[in-house]
Amino acid sequence: MIKTLLKSVGKYKKDSLKSPLFVSLEVIMEVIIPLLMARLIDNGIEKGNLPYIVKMGIALLISALFSMLFGAIAGKSASVASCGFAANLRRDMYYRVQDFSFSNIDKFSTASLVTRLTTDVSNVQMAFQMIIRIAIRSPFMLIFSLICSFTVNVKLSLVFLAAVPILGFGLYFIFSKAHPIFEKVFKIYDKLNRTVQENIRGVRVVKSFVREEHEDEKFKNTSKEIYDNFTRAEKLLAFNMPLMTFCIDACMILIAWLGAKAVVGNELTTGELMSLITYAMQILSSLMMLSMIFVMIAISRASAERICEVLVEESDIKEKENPVKEVKDGSISFKNVCFSYSKHGEKRCLDNINIDIKSGETIGIIGGTGSSKSTFVSLISRLYDADCGEVTVGGINVRDYDLKVLRNAVSVVLQKNVLFSGTLAENLRWGDENATDEDLKRVCEYAQANGFISEMPEGYNTYIEQGGTNVSGGQKQRICIARALLKKPKILILDDSTSAVDTATDKKIREAFAAEIPDTTKLIIAQRIDSVINSDRIIVLDDGRISAVGTHKELLEISDIYREVYNSQTKGGRSDE
Repeated sequence: MIKTLLKSVGKYKKDSLKSPLFVSLEVIMEVIIPLLMARLIDNGIEKGNLPYIVKMGIALLISALFSMLFGAIAGKSASVASCGFAANLRRDMYYRVQDFSFSNIDKFSTASLVTRLTTDVSNVQMAFQMIIRIAIRSPFMLIFSLICSFTVNVKLSLVFLAAVPILGFGLYFIFSKAHPIFEKVFKIYDKLNRTVQENIRGVRVVKSFVREEHEDEKFKNTSKEIYDNFTRAEKLLAFNMPLMTFCIDACMILIAWLGAKAVVGNELTTGELMSLITYAMQILSSLMMLSMIFVMIAISRASAERICEVLVEESDIKEKENPVKEVKDGSISFKNVCFSYSKHGEKRCLDNINIDIKSGETIGIIGGTGSSKSTFVSLISRLYDADCGEVTVGGINVRDYDLKVLRNAVSVVLQKNVLFSGTLAENLRWGDENATDEDLKRVCEYAQANGFISEMPEGYNTYIEQGGTNVSGGQKQRICIARALLKKPKILILDDSTSAVDTATDKKIREAFAAEIPDTTKLIIAQRIDSVINSDRIIVLDDGRISAVGTHKELLEISDIYREVYNSQTKGGRSDE
């Protein structure tokens, strides 16, 4: 885990190393100061030696100034290193997610990834800063102070050693009990984020069904669950402070009592006793800081493990060393293809799929809910990889292509249309960032979108809200179709992408496709027979298998499923066409 995380330090290695170095120098200066004070008292003040007092005073001042300087440099370096480390962690996680296949993304929920990129990274950032500064300072201070205290008086210094095992056992007990709770808490954070995201995205549904109270209760219960678990963890961590206080007070009382007796018995000078008390405070404060680090590590360890889960996750989809860089045409072939979302599942979403599609053909895909229509087309652009069999595009196995080349040749308008915040033109240029205004207008005319866009006050410069909330469902679908066309694809996949469009507009879109992009292979998934009735061929899917393939007329004769759907949509002998 540590090795995985340290890879994200990157260019901040210098600052990460500089901080411990200057912390060490700061500690040396702080440890020297009590020794100088002891000499000042014993050889200067008690003997009335003014020149010696001035000499030691200057030495103390220089030591304090250097300590302050080294501390400032260490603090700045630690801040730069920790902030840079956090930025790199977020970048590395984000880039890793971009490389994930759909199956990898399915493994992590959206809410969980958001929590890992924000809360978990912040926790690790704080722990990293404490480790490269305080975690170095505290052991160094402890060791140097112990060494110096033993040079002053061995007997009194043994008091400090007695406190170490007591604190060590106490901290281990607290850490081992608190860590599992924090692991659980961050999983509940995922649940809380998911609740908030669903509520915000579905706010119209929530209000239309008057479910505000239900959503409030859901949020309240999840929030209370986090509160209860954090309370349990904090109750354990609360033992840290009384344990530290007990050890500090016990050590100070013993040193004061034994030290006073030693001074009376001329076994110890006043200056040495003062330096021992100072070292006692340094040693005990170091132990207290170490306990704080353990607490922070207990919190951040769970976050670090969750971050590493993302960083070490390997994409299921791998590219070959010398991938094919050109898609010849839009021909598609499925040969004995099977697929399951669960690699250990017995139920296959697609089973023994065999179909050859010529370049430029228009293929309709019909099937009931859960018949794996969307899964079928997802294999073409390698959003998922087939478990067995072979999917080819342009006569070449999709696994042999460069992913960018393949996906640039395949335009997919998914069932769930997504628009991003920005102008309408910016959204369209996702298809081609170098597209001219004329190109935008042309594809929008094909998609029957130019009409309503022209009526907007700012036309193609109209600002689209996040998720496209300021356009209707039908308008959003047509914008997404235009965006897909802008890629000039060899294969165009419409996954139920005209469901919110009226039948007349749907017909115009299909006619535009036939006239303007005849060489593009078109796969149209639809619930309405009218959307696929004029296709060259129609595939009927049933429970992950191809039930029948043919033209509209052929399927009416040979497919019971197709005939049933057709009759249900043309009840009374009237078609919607």
